[in-house]
Amino acid sequence: MRKLGFTNWFLNALIRAYTRLTCRLDISELELVPQNGPLIAYSNHTGQIEVPLVFAHLQPRKVTGMAKVETWDNWFLNWVFDVWGAIPLRRGEVDMTAMRAALGALEEGYIVGIAPEGTRNKTGSLLKAHPGIVMLAVHSGVPLLPVAHWGGEKLITNFKRFRRTDFHIRVGEPFRLKTEGLRITREIRQEIVDQMMYKLAELLPEEYRGAYADLENATGKYLNYS
Repeated sequence: MRKLGFTNWFLNALIRAYTRLTCRLDISELELVPQNGPLIAYSNHTGQIEVPLVFAHLQPRKVTGMAKVETWDNWFLNWVFDVWGAIPLRRGEVDMTAMRAALGALEEGYIVGIAPEGTRNKTGSLLKAHPGIVMLAVHSGVPLLPVAHWGGEKLITNFKRFRRTDFHIRVGEPFRLKTEGLRITREIRQEIVDQMMYKLAELLPEEYRGAYADLENATGKYLNYS
């Protein structure tokens, strides 16, 4: 992982100014994010504002995250993600290079951000999650933290109409996975990530819960809060 001194500071300052100008920010719960130690923070993903906002507003906390490798094809995003030390991820395969990079970042005390949906949901409603995050959590043993947000899906439309966007963040309780003695098959991985996503859905207004609206199925049997 790397930081680029003034460049990193300038980029984050620019993002904080931009988001405060274009949005009415309800993000005080970011203060609940632990300030020390490794952490996997997972969230829903609309792709409009949450990634740069969280990166910028959590500074000087050490933060990185996974992003699809195709993002580096864009010269501007290539520069931004390199400044942040983001981890390129090849979707649709078991990307061990990305897994090792994420484990290395956690060993250095970083927050590693992941969007288990695997792609942007353009409406804000949760999509069915992919289970890759489970193996990172199992191999690292670090806490997981649900971070939910909404409102950002309206940013572009509001911007074109010269309107500010109401953007909200809610932060849940950190937990670890209970997998001792468990044979972690693909089916079990999917069950675990679904239980994790229900914790995310609980933080969202009802209309954003999407694939995880049936909260009565949120048993949490694989989640350890002790």
